[in-house]
Amino acid sequence: MTEYFKPISFRQWPTDKTAFADALGRSFRETGFAVISDHPIPQAVIDRAVDASKAFFALPAEVKEQYHDAAGGRQRGYTPFATENAKGAAAADLKEFWHTGRALPADSPYRATMKETPVVPEVAEFDEATRAFYEAMDTFGAQLLHAVALHLGLPESWFDDKVQNGNSILRLLHYPPQDNPPPQGTVRAGAHEDINVITLLLGAEEAGLQALHRSGVWLDVSPPAGSLVINCGDMLQRLTGGVLPSTTHRVLNPAPERSKFPRYSTPFFLHFNQDVMIEALPQCLAEGGKAETPITAQDYLMERLREIGLVAS
Repeated sequence: MTEYFKPISFRQWPTDKTAFADALGRSFRETGFAVISDHPIPQAVIDRAVDASKAFFALPAEVKEQYHDAAGGRQRGYTPFATENAKGAAAADLKEFWHTGRALPADSPYRATMKETPVVPEVAEFDEATRAFYEAMDTFGAQLLHAVALHLGLPESWFDDKVQNGNSILRLLHYPPQDNPPPQGTVRAGAHEDINVITLLLGAEEAGLQALHRSGVWLDVSPPAGSLVINCGDMLQRLTGGVLPSTTHRVLNPAPERSKFPRYSTPFFLHFNQDVMIEALPQCLAEGGKAETPITAQDYLMERLREIGLVAS
């Protein structure tokens, strides 16, 4: 059923914005996901960040633990293996990860609730490489929101001032090798939805990512090499009254012959500014969307972080 994820070339955007926005919107409406080919993020920027990520995860556990901020909800720095769980799941996901957050101006009012990203001197390239990758993903995410805005009948720049200082996060994910292959069909990351507006994902070429179609069928999301997967998060679903759905997805454990290989991926979770009020758009309600109680992006984020175990209840 891979026909659902036919790649949409970003080369179409400069010449036919309406067509690109329509293709993206139709894919979102059907599956909550889309695959974007010919994206503008330089491969060298990606490679440097992935290499730095691998070097960080190879550090001794006691070194990585220095960057573990449990009290801060693990929104910056390192989160150890088997800490996060999917909403409602008892078992923890089989992964460790790093969070790089936005670099705020010194006088930003958001500093009260958005921490600095820790500096990692143990890996020479880490800070520069991951910051460059963050900025590239942030810029491209804002461009994609221009297309989302057009699809929703909004001015192209509608999202700009709502995400420019958002609490967006680059997550560097490491699923370690599994010396004892787990049972077929078990999961590395449990079924969940993303909290944010949209997620941009590179590193999904390795088999395992699945999205749950509304028909009840799990669809394999297997993008061509060099393409980017994008999906709607809960904040966009709430904004559109469900017209653009935040689709449940998971990462299966690999086949036994692949279990001894690590998996790395780099999702970028694009967030609204913390004081943005999320409430359903009138045009989405007019086509059958369902309104939920308005809530600020920050309050919604904290509500969800408690549900997945990253912030204490």
